[in-house]
Amino acid sequence: MSNLENLKQGYKYFATGNMEAVLEMWAPDMVWEACPGLPYIKGDGVFKGIPAIMEGVFAHLPEHFDDFKIHTKEFVGDGDKIVMVGSYTGVWKPTGKAFDVHAAHTWTYKDGKVVNFYQAVDTAAIINA
Repeated sequence: MSNLENLKQGYKYFATGNMEAVLEMWAPDMVWEACPGLPYIKGDGVFKGIPAIMEGVFAHLPEHFDDFKIHTKEFVGDGDKIVMVGSYTGVWKPTGKAFDVHAAHTWTYKDGKVVNFYQAVDTAAIINA
Protein backbone atom coordinates (compact mmCIF):
# COMPACT_ATOMS: atom_id res chain seq x y z
CA MET A 1 0.00 0.00 0.00
CA SER A 2 1.37 3.42 -0.92
CA ASN A 3 1.59 6.21 1.64
CA LEU A 4 -1.27 7.97 -0.15
CA GLU A 5 -3.50 4.89 0.06
CA ASN A 6 -2.48 4.50 3.70
CA LEU A 7 -3.40 8.10 4.48
CA LYS A 8 -6.78 7.90 2.74
CA GLN A 9 -7.52 4.75 4.76
CA GLY A 10 -6.51 6.60 7.94
CA TYR A 11 -9.12 9.30 7.30
CA LYS A 12 -11.73 6.57 6.78
CA TYR A 13 -10.72 4.95 10.08
CA PHE A 14 -11.00 8.31 11.86
CA ALA A 15 -14.45 8.93 10.33
CA THR A 16 -15.72 5.63 11.73
CA GLY A 17 -14.10 6.15 15.14
CA ASN A 18 -11.50 3.40 14.70
CA MET A 19 -8.69 5.18 16.54
CA GLU A 20 -6.88 1.91 17.23
CA ALA A 21 -6.36 1.42 13.49
CA VAL A 22 -5.33 5.08 13.09
CA LEU A 23 -2.70 4.78 15.82
CA GLU A 24 -1.20 1.69 14.20
CA MET A 25 -0.33 3.89 11.21
CA TRP A 26 1.76 6.28 13.30
CA ALA A 27 5.34 5.94 14.52
CA PRO A 28 5.45 5.77 18.34
CA ASP A 29 7.54 8.97 18.48
CA MET A 30 5.42 10.87 15.96
CA VAL A 31 5.34 14.69 16.25
CA TRP A 32 1.93 16.39 16.02
CA GLU A 33 1.87 20.14 15.31
CA ALA A 34 -1.59 21.49 16.12
CA CYS A 35 -2.89 25.03 15.70
CA PRO A 36 -2.45 26.73 19.07
CA GLY A 37 -5.50 28.97 18.46
CA LEU A 38 -7.85 26.43 20.00
CA PRO A 39 -8.25 26.90 23.77
CA TYR A 40 -7.47 23.28 24.64
CA ILE A 41 -4.16 23.28 22.74
CA LYS A 42 -1.52 24.17 25.30
CA GLY A 43 1.77 25.93 24.62
CA ASP A 44 3.07 25.90 21.09
CA GLY A 45 0.79 23.05 20.03
CA VAL A 46 3.62 20.55 19.48
CA PHE A 47 3.04 17.08 20.93
CA LYS A 48 5.67 14.33 20.79
CA GLY A 49 4.70 10.69 20.98
CA ILE A 50 1.32 8.99 20.73
CA PRO A 51 0.42 9.32 24.46
CA ALA A 52 1.04 13.10 24.38
CA ILE A 53 -0.99 13.45 21.16
CA MET A 54 -3.90 11.47 22.59
CA GLU A 55 -3.89 13.44 25.85
CA GLY A 56 -3.20 16.88 24.35
CA VAL A 57 -5.45 16.70 21.29
CA PHE A 58 -7.83 13.78 20.89
CA ALA A 59 -8.99 13.58 24.51
CA HIS A 60 -10.37 17.12 24.13
CA LEU A 61 -12.39 16.65 20.94
CA PRO A 62 -15.54 15.28 22.64
CA GLU A 63 -15.32 17.98 25.33
CA HIS A 64 -15.34 20.83 22.81
CA PHE A 65 -17.09 19.53 19.68
CA ASP A 66 -20.34 17.87 18.72
CA ASP A 67 -20.55 16.08 15.39
CA PHE A 68 -16.91 16.89 14.49
CA LYS A 69 -16.02 15.67 11.01
CA ILE A 70 -13.11 16.01 8.61
CA HIS A 71 -14.02 16.27 4.94
CA THR A 72 -11.20 15.51 2.53
CA LYS A 73 -11.29 17.40 -0.76
CA GLU A 74 -7.96 16.55 -2.35
CA PHE A 75 -4.58 15.03 -1.65
CA VAL A 76 -1.33 16.41 -3.01
CA GLY A 77 1.71 14.13 -3.22
CA ASP A 78 2.28 10.41 -2.93
CA GLY A 79 5.78 10.12 -1.54
CA ASP A 80 6.98 10.74 1.98
CA LYS A 81 5.09 14.05 2.24
CA ILE A 82 1.38 14.34 1.47
CA VAL A 83 -0.97 17.29 1.93
CA MET A 84 -4.69 16.89 2.55
CA VAL A 85 -6.87 19.86 1.67
CA GLY A 86 -10.36 19.80 3.06
CA SER A 87 -12.56 21.14 5.82
CA TYR A 88 -13.84 20.61 9.34
CA THR A 89 -17.50 20.74 10.29
CA GLY A 90 -19.20 20.40 13.61
CA VAL A 91 -20.58 22.35 16.54
CA TRP A 92 -18.33 24.30 18.92
CA LYS A 93 -19.87 23.39 22.28
CA PRO A 94 -19.03 26.61 24.17
CA THR A 95 -21.19 28.63 21.72
CA GLY A 96 -23.49 25.89 20.43
CA LYS A 97 -22.89 27.15 16.90
CA ALA A 98 -22.04 25.14 13.81
CA PHE A 99 -18.88 25.75 11.81
CA ASP A 100 -17.56 24.79 8.39
CA VAL A 101 -13.92 25.85 7.97
CA HIS A 102 -11.06 25.15 5.58
CA ALA A 103 -8.32 22.86 6.86
CA ALA A 104 -5.04 21.53 5.50
CA HIS A 105 -2.89 18.76 6.92
CA THR A 106 0.68 17.94 5.98
CA TRP A 107 1.71 14.37 6.73
CA THR A 108 5.30 13.12 6.66
CA TYR A 109 6.06 9.41 6.36
CA LYS A 110 9.19 7.43 7.09
CA ASP A 111 9.42 3.69 6.51
CA GLY A 112 5.64 3.44 6.01
CA LYS A 113 4.69 5.19 9.28
CA VAL A 114 3.58 8.75 9.94
CA VAL A 115 6.36 10.64 11.73
CA ASN A 116 4.98 14.20 11.54
CA PHE A 117 1.61 15.92 11.23
CA TYR A 118 1.17 19.66 10.67
CA GLN A 119 -2.26 21.29 10.87
CA ALA A 120 -3.45 24.55 9.34
CA VAL A 121 -7.02 25.60 10.15
CA ASP A 122 -8.87 28.85 10.83
CA THR A 123 -9.30 28.37 14.57
CA ALA A 124 -10.94 31.79 15.00
CA ALA A 125 -13.74 30.77 12.64
CA ILE A 126 -14.38 27.72 14.83
CA ILE A 127 -14.41 29.38 18.24
CA ASN A 128 -16.24 32.50 17.00
CA ALA A 129 -18.87 30.57 15.03
